[in-house]
Amino acid sequence: MAVILWVTMVAIALRFGVQAWLAWLNSCEIGRHRGTVPAALRGVMDADTYRKAGDYSLAKLRFGQWEGVWDTLVLVVVLVSGLLPTAWDAWTNRLGEGAWSGAAFLVALLLALSVPSLPWDWWAQFRLEQRFGFNRSTMGLWIADRVKGAILGAAIGTPVLWLLIVVVERTGPLWWLWAWLTLTAIKLILAVAVPWWIMPLFNKFTPLSDAGLRDRLMALADRGRFHARSIHVMDGSKRSAHSNALFTGFGRFRRIVLFDTLIAQLGVEELEAVLAHEIGHYRRGHIWKSLLLGTVLTLGGFLLLGWLMATPAFFAAFGFAEASTPVAFLLFGLLSGVFGFWFTPLATLLSRKHEYEADAFARELVGAAAPLVRALKGLARENLSNLTPHPAYSAFYYSHPTLVERVAALERDGSPARPSAPAAG
Repeated sequence: MAVILWVTMVAIALRFGVQAWLAWLNSCEIGRHRGTVPAALRGVMDADTYRKAGDYSLAKLRFGQWEGVWDTLVLVVVLVSGLLPTAWDAWTNRLGEGAWSGAAFLVALLLALSVPSLPWDWWAQFRLEQRFGFNRSTMGLWIADRVKGAILGAAIGTPVLWLLIVVVERTGPLWWLWAWLTLTAIKLILAVAVPWWIMPLFNKFTPLSDAGLRDRLMALADRGRFHARSIHVMDGSKRSAHSNALFTGFGRFRRIVLFDTLIAQLGVEELEAVLAHEIGHYRRGHIWKSLLLGTVLTLGGFLLLGWLMATPAFFAAFGFAEASTPVAFLLFGLLSGVFGFWFTPLATLLSRKHEYEADAFARELVGAAAPLVRALKGLARENLSNLTPHPAYSAFYYSHPTLVERVAALERDGSPARPSAPAAG
């Protein structure tokens, strides 16, 4: 019992230490280049914008470190204070230990545990993002988003958790297989439901009104053998000046979504290149590969959960007198981020590989590298991207290659670039 708790505490401390070390490396790297735009990046940003981008990156790093201290302290207190078993005993003494009671407990506790992070979310939006000109949200909208999120989380999470608890407790020795199949089916349903019925609760989606742009983008999609039903514009500007493009859904539910900020920031050729990149993810099978990988990892997670549920010392280590499915779900959810953190570089490596492949596809589809290069440079400038991250920080966290790496690969032959020297990002 003590061994399990100590292993957990050591893992939490190690994660925090690595996060702090990587942040320190990145801060030093940004500071080293802050005064002068590196030769490889001249033309992307002028000196004033480059310094502002460095300041923005440093501010986010400092904020992230303090937030990390807080989150770590909250997690440790929750795990060792006896709060969890006390809350569980009080809940079950009043409402019993049925599947609905267990599901409601998990949702209620997770919502409660999200409360300590609200001041940090507020500060990030209304202080940090506001300081650098990115915040477009209002206090009313910010509160409404969180209220909607809590209601949706309870409305969707409670029945889903109830179903999983029932499956685990009533399907015998192969419960892990049935639970995995159930969760996989739920994920596929949500992949369709979220963009069509849930996202519109937070943002407004309107058909692209510019007929000329719509025709060009739809023609590009047809050339890329990506047959979408429509192109919609999302009002991302009501919350942030940051921009993005994506496609949602599967089959006949598929549609292209452009942030209104993206349309404002890029020209027609650059928008075509960005869309071609997104189509590249689809045509190269990245969506299905990611879903398949996630499904396999979920199966592994259920197998691990099965082993933990059969280990009484696992529950006793955190103060629980006996094993139960809802408690197993709770502890597994709280600890998965601690131990899953060490696999982050592998996920990052795969994501970066996919980004290179999508870039290469876009280059082929539009017939040149220049439009996507211009788009990448423009977005880096508009979003005050960190153009000179430390290589270790980038390799660990960056799901996309750095600007220099992507441009080098596009202008050479579309293949992945070798990791660039620190000065080049």
